Parts: sequence; structure tokens; C-alpha cells
Amino acid sequence: MASEISSRAAGRPAPSPHARTGKIVIAGGFGVGKTTMVGSISEIAPLSTEELITAPGADADGLAGIEGKTTTTVAMDFGRITFDSDVVIYLFGTPGQNRFWFMWDDLSRGALGAVVLVDTRRLDVSFAAVDYFEHRGIPFIVAVNCFEGVQHEAVEEISAALDLPPGTPVLLCDARQRGSTRRVLLALLEHVMDVVA
Repeated sequence: MASEISSRAAGRPAPSPHARTGKIVIAGGFGVGKTTMVGSISEIAPLSTEELITAPGADADGLAGIEGKTTTTVAMDFGRITFDSDVVIYLFGTPGQNRFWFMWDDLSRGALGAVVLVDTRRLDVSFAAVDYFEHRGIPFIVAVNCFEGVQHEAVEEISAALDLPPGTPVLLCDARQRGSTRRVLLALLEHVMDVVA
């Protein structure tokens, strides 16, 4: 499992029709970078349900700390990555706003595990995602999206602030970078294997 994720090179053969498949959920609060993370790693053109933020939507969701955000996911993001040629992982990004949380149950059904993406400038928007996966017994890791390459808090402080279960991995990442997202997904798969072993 810890092998390289396939490249997005044009003309790459499709995964084997006998490939094993799995599902990973990318979750977190509004505006933490979930759509960006799925897009950075997907070997297919990612499906995104981004819509423009309207004035009523901005009032309902609040844009404090993310004033420049102009679009939002209203259903899900979807992408695919292939490990070697015989393991295909489907990525499902959740919407972040409270009013779309009803989608989370469907998106998480049958998932191997989840990445909870957090922004330390607005850590409070991540509490619900941590609670969601913890209470459903779905293995998860926390990925701290270091916007503009800035790490605002130490990993230990983030773990304590989120009151994470012992042994929950916390990684720093840049959701815009394919290599960084790849490291996060591999860490999640390793964590899932540790949990089920």
C-alpha cells in the first residue's frame, strides 16, 4: 500500500478491471481546502460541485477569516487515484457548511477512513468533523493545511486543542501540492491498517 501513487501522465493506461477499490473521505469545516486537496491528487478531472457564494449564503455561513472565498462546495468533490495498477482509491470531499452536513452520512458510508483537514486560523470549524468520525468508529487522521506555507501551531498543540483520541496522527500539509496530499493519503492508509490489524 505504501507504494507510489500513479502519475497523471497523459495516455496512462486505465487501472486493471480486476483492481481492488476503496473509498476515502476528505472532510473538515467550511473553507479549509477540501476541494483543493481532492483536485491536487486526482488522476482524473475531479468532479466538483462548486457554486458561487451568494450574499445570503455568506450571511448564513460566515466568511470570517476567509473573506476572499468566492465559491463553495454544495454536495461533494470526487476524484480517483491508483496505487500500482491494482488498487484504486476513490476520494469524496464533503461540503463544509452546517446546512449541507446531511450529505456526510452518504459520502462516508463504506469508507476505509477519513482525512480531517484543518486550518489553525479557524480551528473551531473542525471540531464537528473530528466528532463525526470518532463517534462512528471510522479511522481518521488530521491534516493541518498550512496556508501560505505558515504553520501557526505545533502539532502537539493542535492535537490537544482538538482533543484527539490517543494515537491519532496529525500531519502538516499543503493541500495545493500533489506530493503533500500523497503523503497525507499514505499516512491515512497506514493508520487504517494499524487500526484494523
